[in-house]
Amino acid sequence: MINNTKLMLKTPALLLLVTLFLFTSCSDLQRILDETTDRPLSTDEVALGLKEALNQGVDHGVSLLSAPDGFLKSQYKILLPDEAQKVTDRLQRVPGFSNVEEVILERINRSAEDAVGRAGPIFGQAIRSMTIEDAWGILRGEEDAATRYLHNKTKEQLYAEFNPVIEESLNKFNALDYWESAVNAYNSIPLVESLNPRLDDYITTKALEAVFDRIAIEELMIRNEVDRRTTDLLRRVFARQDNLGRQP
Repeated sequence: MINNTKLMLKTPALLLLVTLFLFTSCSDLQRILDETTDRPLSTDEVALGLKEALNQGVDHGVSLLSAPDGFLKSQYKILLPDEAQKVTDRLQRVPGFSNVEEVILERINRSAEDAVGRAGPIFGQAIRSMTIEDAWGILRGEEDAATRYLHNKTKEQLYAEFNPVIEESLNKFNALDYWESAVNAYNSIPLVESLNPRLDDYITTKALEAVFDRIAIEELMIRNEVDRRTTDLLRRVFARQDNLGRQP
């Protein structure tokens, strides 16, 4: 037989729970549940969240830049360095090279798009192997703190691995051979100073700058736009960032 006294004691709590479900929106209810189960974030969780944010930034950045015209018709279009510009300027009247700048710009930018599209695993490995000892400092830091950390810790390694990918893509689009013939034609012009400007180093640097810039943009959006936090871990880690930002 049910104890009436115990039932009466339990009824208010039961009614309160029912009322909560009936009159609280799903989002508010989730917030209430989150608050009641809140616990301090561990450094490991913060590190994992930041790595996940960087992975998301890399994925989005690589997808954008490796798309057709991701470099060629965007703010990331790679222009020729000043030394190379001397070559194209002097070849405008040389038969076969009147449109050398247009041709080489298209080829080097197509090469960058191709190389970036195959560079995702390189960045992914760099992120996976990254140790974030100062994870809380990054979370509390500037809006591009995670990107700058990745840049400072991995730039040399990424360059070493990415440069051969760029060179392979340049060869794929016949950019290096075409550029070599253009430089040889330039050097055959009387009274000019011989030049041999390398493009692979320059293009690798520009391509990496573009990728890191896109990662920084993605990090900024994750930090400032809740709907960009697409996983529970991202929501949890960067919600803590929001709370830290509101503290005096």
